[in-house]
Amino acid sequence: MSSPQIVWLRRDLRLADQPAFHAAAKSGPVIPVHVLDDGRAGDHAYGGASRWWLHHSLESLGATLGSHHSRIVLRRGDAPQVLASLAEETGATCIHALRHYEPWWKEAEDELRDALPDGRELCLYDGNYLLPPGSVTTGSGDPYKIYTPFSKAMLERMPPREPLPEPDTIHSPESWPESDALADWSLLPTRPDWAGGMREFWEVGETAACERLNWWADEVASYDNGRNLPSEDMTSRLSPHLHWGEISPAQVWHKLKDKRSEGWRVFAKELIWRDYAQNVIDQFPDYPRDSYRTYDERKLWRNPKMGHLIQSDLERWQRGMTGYPVVDAGMRQLWQTGWMHNRVRMIAASFLVKHLLIDWRFGEQWFWDTLVDADYGNNGVNWQWISGTGVDSNMFVRIMAPLTQSEKFDSAGYIREYVPELAKLSDAEIHDPADSRRGAYPKKMIGHKEARERALAAYAEAKG
Repeated sequence: MSSPQIVWLRRDLRLADQPAFHAAAKSGPVIPVHVLDDGRAGDHAYGGASRWWLHHSLESLGATLGSHHSRIVLRRGDAPQVLASLAEETGATCIHALRHYEPWWKEAEDELRDALPDGRELCLYDGNYLLPPGSVTTGSGDPYKIYTPFSKAMLERMPPREPLPEPDTIHSPESWPESDALADWSLLPTRPDWAGGMREFWEVGETAACERLNWWADEVASYDNGRNLPSEDMTSRLSPHLHWGEISPAQVWHKLKDKRSEGWRVFAKELIWRDYAQNVIDQFPDYPRDSYRTYDERKLWRNPKMGHLIQSDLERWQRGMTGYPVVDAGMRQLWQTGWMHNRVRMIAASFLVKHLLIDWRFGEQWFWDTLVDADYGNNGVNWQWISGTGVDSNMFVRIMAPLTQSEKFDSAGYIREYVPELAKLSDAEIHDPADSRRGAYPKKMIGHKEARERALAAYAEAKG
């Protein structure tokens, strides 16, 4: 029998179109391994919602591998050291893995190469993005910083490669190394169990991802207009499946590429945005932590760490108690389901950084902890876009009016679902109820006009 092959799994929890699995399965007996390395990512270790999804995704993949008479080996600790030890223990000659572009994973890949015993190698493959980050460049060979020309260049190179099939056969090693029990990792919340809404909202795993894509193929034509209407929620909800690698962007693209609709053309650009975000963090590894543009942050942002009143403002936003119904509906949907409608994400994020003038990084960290699709690149790029601080971003002086947005995009049904205190109000008044009609629902934290004037003044001072 040929030597065992280790497949190092991270955010690539699938068998179809998984180049690392595909190569390993052709080379010898396969030992799939997932290492929970909590310490490596620092302040971007998996948040609560991500840990919930990870548990169920590993559970689902484990069941699929079981149908192939295989399994996942679970280990906890420093990933390079754990994998190097497993290679020595099992006699594996190669560790196969998909490339990841978060700075801690790039560092881990380098450390693993150095830690492997002689005669063993790390084989890396592309497969989490449409094209490898860094491969789409300007005419002078430089990476793109701005989305629009990047998107145009990407479209010229589409479609991506054809997806690989699921391996027909996955041979098992003569003996399996020891594995942790998934339950012992305590990824699921227990005291209290706050995940009931997520269990109702999501189906997790590769099969669920494929079913969702099949459904979306019949609905994508309505995406152009429907994506802006929270009450109709005409979005794919593929983002967590893509983030955790339960389906690949190449699979999605090839499923939809023959569609002839504006909805597909708009959705294609959303897939390209994923690639763009990874290209940004490949150039600027600390982008989700550090503003790209220079200004006096002390004059612009109100720091919750500097006073209990500012901290209280942050907490009211987090709990969905700002007094702006569409903002609060979004924040409550986030807490309940681990996800928020895309249009409302922009409104809620803008409210934090411009109405409340709270540093965008506090929003980035809250979304990191509460989103099931929390992605280091996407999350950082999106927050820096809305805050006007990014390499490619909305201008700070363009301040969203949440009440106008709510009415324009017909959010009444969405508000009724997630802000039940206002459910009996008419469509005409639910977006901005009079104080006498709010009942137990709070008054506005700050008026829109006052917030706008304050934000513009602070920005002018911060720019000098």
